[in-house]
Amino acid sequence: MALPVFTDTITDTEMDRIVDNATNASNFLKAVSHEGRMLILCHLVTGEKSVTELEELLSARQAAVSQQLSRLRLEGLVVPRREGKAIYYRLADDKPRRILELVYDLFCAENPGA
Repeated sequence: MALPVFTDTITDTEMDRIVDNATNASNFLKAVSHEGRMLILCHLVTGEKSVTELEELLSARQAAVSQQLSRLRLEGLVVPRREGKAIYYRLADDKPRRILELVYDLFCAENPGA
């Protein structure tokens, strides 16, 4: 996939679309740029998890996990589901998984960057 090329012939409408897309991308990247939120997303790639499960997987307090889930929910990256007193979360779409795969390839794979 090629990146767009900016030329003198770009219309105001096209530029507005580019700015909107850049804003959305920036907000997405800010949301995943926190290690706690990134780890939560990594766990949710494998499927829906309850807040309690995430607390245990992350060895974190409920308040910290809930705060990060709130930010992820605000950015539209996760979707909650209530079952009785338990709240379960899942990825809202495929974007988080795709970006995590790229981050894994770049930083975590056996020969990162190679």
